[in-house]
This record gives sequence, structure tokens and C-alpha cells, in this order.
Amino acid sequence: MDFQNIQLTQPYSSLDIYHSKTDHALPAIVILPGGSYNQIMERDSERVALTFATHAWQTFVVRYPVLEHKNYEQAKIAVAQAFDYITTHAEELDVDTQQLGIIGFSAGGQVAAAYSNMPASKAKFAALGYPVIQPTIDERMGVTTENVANLVTTQTPPTFMWGSIKDKVTPFVDHLHVYVDALVKHDVPFELHEFSTGGHGIALANEYTGIVNNDRVDKHMGKWFPLFLEWFTELHLG
Repeated sequence: MDFQNIQLTQPYSSLDIYHSKTDHALPAIVILPGGSYNQIMERDSERVALTFATHAWQTFVVRYPVLEHKNYEQAKIAVAQAFDYITTHAEELDVDTQQLGIIGFSAGGQVAAAYSNMPASKAKFAALGYPVIQPTIDERMGVTTENVANLVTTQTPPTFMWGSIKDKVTPFVDHLHVYVDALVKHDVPFELHEFSTGGHGIALANEYTGIVNNDRVDKHMGKWFPLFLEWFTELHLG
């Protein structure tokens, strides 16, 4: 595997590229880690990228502006630039652009949802893990965002979502439920898993992410990953 980090035109933003050598183009996923716009969480970034890579995916991590540079609108621009780079270099990166999607965790899920709804979005599918949907915790995060459910249209790509009923940061009723309602109203294909165990910020929920996440492991909630792979297979993209 070749790894490189490229700077994006958007200030304080870059793209991590995990390029697996292959004989043919592979599905690809752009990863947006969480961190309340204050950091890029390791549990949601490289470890997720490498896990997808073991299942024959090309993987990318967007490092959008955080800390003193955090800005929701600029984060969306960084993601758009990342997709532009990937699609422009798809052949050399061995990416099947018809199977290129986005996954976001927590605050990264908010940005992922927003990008997937842009008219010029190049994401063929989206996956949202315990995402921020409404601007209910803007003050806590120190940013100004929007209700991304209001962005949903009939052109929104198929979306996979998961969360936990024990999540106190982005409770189901205030976040995932609102987004699901919008998807239903616009006849957008989706799959939702709201687990009875786990919590917020649990990433893959296995030992691999647990060792950098205060040993937070939950085998039941961790089933979101194989469920996502099954769901993706059933999309029949490409």
C-alpha cells in the first residue's frame, strides 16, 4: 500500500490517500472523522481506512479545518475538493468512480450528509455514524452549522446510518430520526440500525479502535461494519 498526504486548496485541509495496488479499479470511500470540529479523531480516521482496505477498498481521509480554524462551510469545501481530486486521478488511484462514496462519524457525519446532498456531489452513496444532523450542539462545538435534513432531495444518494439509543450527544430523536424522516419523504433508499448497546464516538467498536478510545468496545454495535458491507453489495453500483 502507498500512503501520501496532499494539501487541498482549502486552507488547513488535506487528503490522506491509502492506495492499494490492484489489477482493477476498486470501490472507494472518503472518510470524515468526528471530533466536534476540534480535532480529527484517530479512532475514525486511519483505523477505519485500513479496515476498509482489508476488504478491497481504496480509502481516503479528509482532514478538514479544526481547532482555531474550524468552520463548517469550509469543511464542506474541503470535502468537495477531495472528491474532485479523487475523481480527476481515479485511473492512477485505481478508483471505480461509480462506486465512490462517503462515510462520516459524528460531526464528520454532518459534513458527509451535507456533501452528499450538494447538487454537484460525486458521492454515489453515504454512510453516517451517530451523525450530528441538527445544529443543537453548535454552541458546544463552537461552530455555526445547519439542519442537514433540510438539504435532502430526491437526488440524495442511498444512505446507510447507525447509532445507539444510549447516545446522549446526538440522541436519535433529535438527529438520526430527523434525517430518516427527510429520506422517507423524498423516497431516498436507506438502511438504519439503531443499536440498544454502545454509545457515541465508538468508531468500529472493536479492539482495534478501542485501544485509542479508552477501551470502548461493543461487539453488538460493532456489527454496523459487516452490515454496511452487505448493504453496499446489495446496491449493485458500477
